[in-house]
Amino acid sequence: MADTASSQQKPPLLVLLANPRSYCAGVERAIQMVEAVLRQREEPVYVRHEIVHNRHVVEELEAKGAVFVDEVSQIPNQAVAIFSAHGVARPVVKEAEARGLEYLDATCPLVNKVHNETQHHHGQGRHILLIGHKDHPEVIGTMGQVPAAAMTLVENVEQAETINVADETSLAYVTQTTLSVDDAATIIEVLERRFPAMIAPNKADICYATTNRQDAVRAIAPKADALLVIGAPNSSNSNRLVEVARNYGCKTSVLIERASDIDWDDLENVHTLGITAGASAPEVLVQEVIETLSMRFQLRIEDVTVRQEDVIFSLPKGLED
Repeated sequence: MADTASSQQKPPLLVLLANPRSYCAGVERAIQMVEAVLRQREEPVYVRHEIVHNRHVVEELEAKGAVFVDEVSQIPNQAVAIFSAHGVARPVVKEAEARGLEYLDATCPLVNKVHNETQHHHGQGRHILLIGHKDHPEVIGTMGQVPAAAMTLVENVEQAETINVADETSLAYVTQTTLSVDDAATIIEVLERRFPAMIAPNKADICYATTNRQDAVRAIAPKADALLVIGAPNSSNSNRLVEVARNYGCKTSVLIERASDIDWDDLENVHTLGITAGASAPEVLVQEVIETLSMRFQLRIEDVTVRQEDVIFSLPKGLED
């Protein structure tokens, strides 16, 4: 396919644009927290781990003065520290406190809900099953809310079928907030069959934004020849969107970080293209992709809206504009 084409030569392309897409309220809040602290302070502001899983966002905040580090030990004494939206283990907080660091916690309130559930169940003497993906920052943070022996990670149906617990009558489960709704439901079904006394969350742990973005992809996937998910390769919710699209009929579903990552061979003979973005990908990257597509195709864009989102998480006191 030629790199450019005149408007007369451009092939038509119907773009099904998923809504909701892009930022969720937890991501918005975390980014706003970093920006607010940067406005208030002259000294460097240190952020432990990527504030959200998106390189574009991280680079923009670095340009404004944020310094990203892997561990609290890399943060100088007397500096301001911010913990990422994914949540942190309790020992990390204790380390910051022991060093006398001023810190702010940008953990998403919905992740905090899971942390609180975990601590509550542990306080009641229950063993906790955490449904999630090993080594994801959110899972590491949740597992770090209680002693290691108090929680067991369940990653898939096979583990759900074979896992053993010491006391089946004193058991509860929580989940990572960014899982595939379908995959989590299958795992939960197995666990509930094996452990009928297991206590479930009062309200599902998978967050509204994850559910909404997956629902929008479900609506688009059967109609699309291909689907682009804009998001980072280490973003759980973005990777789940790719899986959902493939499971619901769009086999050519790919994850890209931005327009420059488009493989044009994937779009050969594509007449209907779905586009969405993970909850940590800014809308500006969606528009960048659309503008790049318009250089090669005569676009017709249709919004596919499954529901409206109006969730807002307020900033901590002292950071409001």
